[in-house]
Amino acid sequence: MKLSRSEYKEIARWTDQLRPTRQCMKMLRDRFPHHSQSTLLSIFSLEYQKRTKRTISRHHAPDVMERYYQRYLNETRVRPTDPVLLELANEVDLSPALMARIILDRFLKDQGGEMPSKTILNSMLKEPSLIADQILATNIYQCTINDCCYGPLVDCIKHAVGQEHEVLLRDKLMERNLSFLDENQLRTMGYDKTPDIILEVPVAVEGHIIHWIESKASFGDDHSHRTYLNEQFWSYWNRFGPGLVIYWYGFIEELDCQRDRGILLKDCFPTDIVTLCHASQQEHTPESQKKDKE
Repeated sequence: MKLSRSEYKEIARWTDQLRPTRQCMKMLRDRFPHHSQSTLLSIFSLEYQKRTKRTISRHHAPDVMERYYQRYLNETRVRPTDPVLLELANEVDLSPALMARIILDRFLKDQGGEMPSKTILNSMLKEPSLIADQILATNIYQCTINDCCYGPLVDCIKHAVGQEHEVLLRDKLMERNLSFLDENQLRTMGYDKTPDIILEVPVAVEGHIIHWIESKASFGDDHSHRTYLNEQFWSYWNRFGPGLVIYWYGFIEELDCQRDRGILLKDCFPTDIVTLCHASQQEHTPESQKKDKE
């Protein structure tokens, strides 16, 4: 789904009032019913991450983290069965999963008297049953499953969705009998930084030659696309030639402005692929031969 920049900004402005919870995602779907859930979630996630980067430092101030921890302790004594951490995260506009990390880190310092290792911290966030305190374990779990932007569950889902779309891309290429090398094959050949697909024989899409394809299971906004251009796409272009980027959940249509320089954007697998064999056959059709004689 391609959106104009003004359409994107309208959605982005509306997300400013939302928290990264599944209940808020329902509100977003109700407000923009003509856009897919995946597109809206991707846009919200992009905008919420920008918001978090602007504000995270104030939540990590030592006195603020201590205040959060003491409030958690006080409120769980009074309301041990309530989702105290989730409510606190929503109140201060912090990702529930990031709030869970702050409180768990402080709890482990209390228990062990020293800074917990990142390995232990991450393992407990992934598997709250490892936490000795049952009330805290329950609160950590509630934060994890209710956060749609951060946390181990979101990381797992994003990885799985990314893999799913890479498989979809490979299946589409095989359906068209196009010969290609995928990222894993390229790495075994010694390439360190590669697109998802290198076509062994280039094709044409909408009149543009394509040597490689990159799959992005996300929405392409200004910030993410600019980052991808600088860190990935232009290096692919330098090494392999012009290519195609598929943003499966859509992109801002004004960003598709590098076609003449060799980077084409699509929001789905292209249906009008022209292969070298197909182009050669077209050149030898009776119609083309008749035109040549004329």
